[in-house]
This record gives sequence, structure tokens and C-alpha cells, in this order.
Amino acid sequence: MASSRKSKSDNISRRAQHVLRTQVQTGDHLTVALSGGVDSAVLLHLLVPLVSQMQLPLSAVHVNHGISPNADKWSEFCRNLCQSRNIPLEIARVKVMREPGISLEAAAREERYRIFRNLQTDYVVLAQHLDDQAETLLLQLLRGAGVKGLSAMPVVRTVRKEMDEQVSTGPVPALERRPKLLRPLLDVSRREIEDYAREHALQWITDESNDEVSFDRNFLRHALFPLLEMRFPAYRTTFLRASRHMAEASALLDELAEVDSAQCAVPGKLHVEDLRKLGLPRARNLLRYTLAQHGVILPSTVKLEEILRQLLSSCPDTKLHVIFGNTEIRCFRSRVHIRKVQAIPAARWHLVWQGEECLPTPEFGGTLRFTRCIGAGIGLQKINEQSITIRLRQGGERLRPDCNRPRRSLKNLLREASLPPWQRQRLPLIFSGEQLVCVPGIGVDCDFQAADDEQGLVVEWQANPGSPWGGREIPHSA
Repeated sequence: MASSRKSKSDNISRRAQHVLRTQVQTGDHLTVALSGGVDSAVLLHLLVPLVSQMQLPLSAVHVNHGISPNADKWSEFCRNLCQSRNIPLEIARVKVMREPGISLEAAAREERYRIFRNLQTDYVVLAQHLDDQAETLLLQLLRGAGVKGLSAMPVVRTVRKEMDEQVSTGPVPALERRPKLLRPLLDVSRREIEDYAREHALQWITDESNDEVSFDRNFLRHALFPLLEMRFPAYRTTFLRASRHMAEASALLDELAEVDSAQCAVPGKLHVEDLRKLGLPRARNLLRYTLAQHGVILPSTVKLEEILRQLLSSCPDTKLHVIFGNTEIRCFRSRVHIRKVQAIPAARWHLVWQGEECLPTPEFGGTLRFTRCIGAGIGLQKINEQSITIRLRQGGERLRPDCNRPRRSLKNLLREASLPPWQRQRLPLIFSGEQLVCVPGIGVDCDFQAADDEQGLVVEWQANPGSPWGGREIPHSA
């Protein structure tokens, strides 16, 4: 019997080692997500000898959600466990804020992943296992998820930023040093993990909420799956096989969407006419794919259908504006813009420039850069007696960027520059006293342009990724 238990224990270790050797390179830093429960305690116990063999730095992170009255005791348990094994531990305390329509489980999970994606590590190692796969599949099925939602959790994937940080007018940018999630126990059952823990006399904590069947996952675990196992004992591996089929189908749909996306008139943006050329299923697939590429949490099926209907029925001059969550979709000249909803600063907002080379303006969603240059930009001699301020449009502003043409309304200049209306509302304007002297991307007023031998001030506007500008840079135009 002892030999049999040892064989099972070695089997789990070999499976975990196989995952590490196929996914991780020598020197990669691993950080265990340590809750203190039996799953993560076993994971930590498995990894300690493996990382030593493979020469991998190992640390741990514990997220204290503050939900349970025992949360601090769990943190202390994790601290003692890591100290006994000489493993560095970071304890992150978070405050879980529930929003309407978001469960406590989902809100807590988002806080954990927010911590994970900011860790300075190569891999965050999670203890999710075969039973977790089965629970996730059935929960997603009960929510009416599509093939992507029914796909199996992958062994490895990048920690994605969620929509509050990533919604932009272009695809989600690749960020340096973003950690990946690694799940080396996905083909190991909960029963095997518990047997391993008892065999090695491990200690762990038990979350009292694990027995509360008011949580959907706990209901499946305690009420449904024991009954299901009596009739279908292999349901875990069967569910896993079904999820992998769904993952394959999802990958094929993404490939189809990439082909359709490549036909768009502007890379990274949908064109309404391109959507009309597709059948409804392909148009729906392309819209869903594009939203996912922008880091958006997808809307409900009903909302997605409504967005698609409005897009397909829109005209070039239609001012389409659809909001879901904190994301909005707009159309400008038949191109679809996806961005985060942001409030417009107060109309009388202004900021005094005090000689900074770099001036962040979060109210506008970007940064102004001021560069001194001979013969270009705003002539410094022409503004040395007036303060320089940055303001929003009030309406009625006029500018003469071309000395051979009359002064014109800023409204017409912005329209000719093909700037979408919502970006015009956030365009920073440069004033000297009460005179508009420069509009980034449009030009410097003729009366304030630097002479060829005069020192000038070139103004550039750089939008932040995720802002309504989508990372777009608007240089000064003379």
C-alpha cells in the first residue's frame, strides 16, 4: 500500500515537472499564488524541489481579500509556511468592491488578477486542477457562453489587463515584463491533491466559505458533482475533452476573424462596409474578436446583437454611440472606434505652463511635450510677456496657421483634419493670455510663428494608451 501511495505521489510530481520543462526556461522567475488552501500548499511543496533542480527563482504571493474574519490568520499561516521553506513572500492586501451585476467571487478574482499582472515575475503559478476545469466548464455552459467561454483553461497564458486599462482605438499593446499564468496541475484531480497532502503530512487552512452552497461553484462541488460521479465517474476527463474541442473551435473562429479583419480598410479598426460584406455569423464573429483584441469584457449576446444591428444599419454621417459597461463604441466616417468611457473636463478647466518640457494632462488623457527649436513652433519672443495656458475648446475659437490665408474657425480646421468629434472635445489648446496661439496637429497662429532665426517652442501632444485617442500622437504643425 505504501508503495502504491508513493507511486501516485511520484506521478503527480512527474506531471508537474513535465509542464515546467515544456513551458519554462532556466532562470525564469516563478511566483506561486499561495492562498494557504490544500491546492496551493501542495503546489508549493511540489515546486520547491523542482525549481532547485531546474535552477529557477521561486517566490510566493498571498492576496488578503479581507472578506473572511480569518483573513489575517491565513496571511500569517502563509508567512510561516514560506519562512519554513526560505521562500520570499509578498502579502497583498486588497479591498474588494462589488459593482452591480458582479458577484463577490468575480470581484475578488479581479482583484487577485490585478495583483498578479503587476508582479515583477515571469510566471504566476496557479494551483487550478482537473475539478476546477469541470466546474468552470459547467458554470460557463449555464451562463450560455460561446465556444471561447467553454474552452478549457490553458496551461499557460499571459495575464491580460482588463477593460478599464486597455480599451483603446487600437489592439491591446504588448507590454514588457507582463507575467504569464502557469497551471501545472490541470490534469490532476482534487482527490489526488488531497491524497498527496495527507501522504506528506502537509498543513493547510480551510476557507469556511468553501461549504457555502449559496456560491455557484460550491453548489456544483457539493451537490451536483457527487451525484454526477455516481453515474458518470469519468465526467472530469470527459468535460476536459469537450473543453479542448471548444478551444480548438475557438482558435479556428479567431483565425477566420483574422482573415476578415485583414480586409478592413484601416488596420485595427472595423469598417462598416466590410461588416456588410460578411454574413451575419461572420460579422458577429469579427465584432466579438475585435472587442476581445481591445481588451474589452464582452457584452451579453443580446447587447452584441444590438450593437451589430446598429452598425450594419448606420450611414456615413450617423452619430452612432453605444455604451456597455465602461466601454463605448462610436462611428466616424464609417469606421468603428472602441474606447473607454471618460468624462469631459469642466468647460473652464485650464492649466498654466511653467516651462516644463513634459506636462502630463490626465484630464485630456495624454501628455504635452514642449521642445525648444530655432525657426520652428511658437516664437518665444512673441509670448514672453504673457502667461501660457492650456485650455479646452469653448466654441468660437479662430486660428490662422497659414499666413497666406485668412483666419478661420477652429471648428472648420478640426473638421478638415478628420478629427473625430469626441477627440475635438479633448484637444488641448495653447493660449498666450487670451489669444489662441497653437493647436497641436493643426498649427501655430501666423502672428506667433517663430522667425527663421528665432528660438521657438514646438508643442507635441502624445495620448496615453487606453485614452480616447488610442495612443495617437499629434505633432505640432507649423
